Amino acid sequence: MQKILLYYRFTPIQDPILLRLWQKTLCDSLNLRGRILVSQQGINGTVGGDIDSLKRYIKATKQFPGFKDTVWKWSDGGCENFPRMSVKVKKELVAFESWDEVQVDKNGVVGTGRHLKPHEVNEMVERFGEEVVFFDGRNQYEARVGRFKDAVVPDTRTSRDFKRELDSGKYDNLKTKKIISYCTGGVRCELLSAMMKQRGFEDVYQLDGGIVKYGEAYGDDGLWEGQLYVFDGRMGVNFSDHAKVIGQCIHCASKTSNYENCAEPSCNDLVLICEACKTKPNGLFHSAQCQEASKAHHGQALTTIQK
Repeated sequence: MQKILLYYRFTPIQDPILLRLWQKTLCDSLNLRGRILVSQQGINGTVGGDIDSLKRYIKATKQFPGFKDTVWKWSDGGCENFPRMSVKVKKELVAFESWDEVQVDKNGVVGTGRHLKPHEVNEMVERFGEEVVFFDGRNQYEARVGRFKDAVVPDTRTSRDFKRELDSGKYDNLKTKKIISYCTGGVRCELLSAMMKQRGFEDVYQLDGGIVKYGEAYGDDGLWEGQLYVFDGRMGVNFSDHAKVIGQCIHCASKTSNYENCAEPSCNDLVLICEACKTKPNGLFHSAQCQEASKAHHGQALTTIQK
């Protein structure tokens, strides 16, 4: 039986290159696949494989100084959901471009929002009602198919956009509210919540363990709505057999959680499209501009062949 393991740990790393080499060797020896990022800030990984191999991976990784208290999250899937085992060194674990303002010590990110367990999130919403605001720490692709009820979804395509969004002033009216930041597994909110506090948000929290842990606790019977978007071969995860579908087809606006790559290779956008529109001519294009670009490319290719 196979599973997927998600985890992160913020702790100072003296030699990220050495850590990368060790992690790659360890994962290859256990026939694991997935993606691991290491930096001077710590480690962030998603790996899939046989359960026994994953347990051996956990045991070995916990021996590394600073990784002992890592929180491990399990998800359905396996190594087939990843094309290879990738271990890379990055400047920061999440590309917020916040290295000049966020500090990491042996206890994690300095000045982050207080962690709330899933039941504490529900209790806070029940007690304070509209004073509680969910703040999505993911990109808009993810939020379109799943998010917390009435969540604020910033105008972001990548994590780099969050600094611009927070500095724009458009969320200043929320600075006295109780902000609960959330993301897939929690790693992005470690940085985001600290950035928000530095910008004057007075009462900032983060969902401990992210959406994954909340889904484990409440499935689709809590405050979460829709599908959890994931960055591997699964594309999306439902927490139950009665998950609400909140995504809308880009063409007909019918309910869907199905993402496809745009048919124009030069376009980096995903197309949220229903099964019916998917089969129509030009259905897999993100926009009319992509259709025109595709026609131009095909015309150039045909001219080249004829010559």
